[in-house]
Amino acid sequence: MSEAPAAWIGYDYALLRLVPHVHLGDFMTVGVVLQARSADYLDLRLRLEPEAWAERFPELDLEMALRGLEAYARVCAGGPEGGPIGLLPPSERFHWLTAPRSAVIQSSAVHGGRTRDPAATLERIFAACVPDRPGVAPA
Repeated sequence: MSEAPAAWIGYDYALLRLVPHVHLGDFMTVGVVLQARSADYLDLRLRLEPEAWAERFPELDLEMALRGLEAYARVCAGGPEGGPIGLLPPSERFHWLTAPRSAVIQSSAVHGGRTRDPAATLERIFAACVPDRPGVAPA
């Protein structure tokens, strides 16, 4: 007897971007954060390539950008290492991570869909939206 397929669940995701000149709006996509609330799932994938960032944005403070993205990862993972926000439930952490802000690290608008496997969907979106070589669109 075969197992029934997993049920469809809703998810939301946003792309994470480095925006060194907020007033110009130029950015580089560096990650994806995805939540599936009913599955109690929240995770992100980042492509940390400071050498490529420096090539495209020589004026970018690389240490600050890395610290900021590492803080995003800690908040996403949850727990005391993520500070007060890391102690919130996953859905509230997702909303904090994707809240509009005028900063070097920003998220895109939140998009949604349905999946049977949030982790696989995160990997698929990451592969489709975050270039292997920054500055070059994914295939």
